[in-house]
Amino acid sequence: MATEKILIKGITTSGAKFRPSDWAQRLATAVGSSGPGRRIKYHPKVQIALVEGINCVVVTKDLEEESPMLYSFLTNFANTNHLQVEDYP
Repeated sequence: MATEKILIKGITTSGAKFRPSDWAQRLATAVGSSGPGRRIKYHPKVQIALVEGINCVVVTKDLEEESPMLYSFLTNFANTNHLQVEDYP
């Protein structure tokens, strides 16, 4: 069974490109942790992706059950900034 995911796209609901251009890296870093050598380790259920030339954040849907506050933080970020959110295969 494939894991269900959502895609938070760097495109607003009005079709504008979201700025700053490194927003996806910043968001993924904000929910990550510090690993050896102070390197950022992304959350295993939150990844950055480039989809059709658009910066995106991919979130595994079961994060909502595992960590409701983190899932809410990510989806609220998308809603507040009017970003497109869709199911991702």
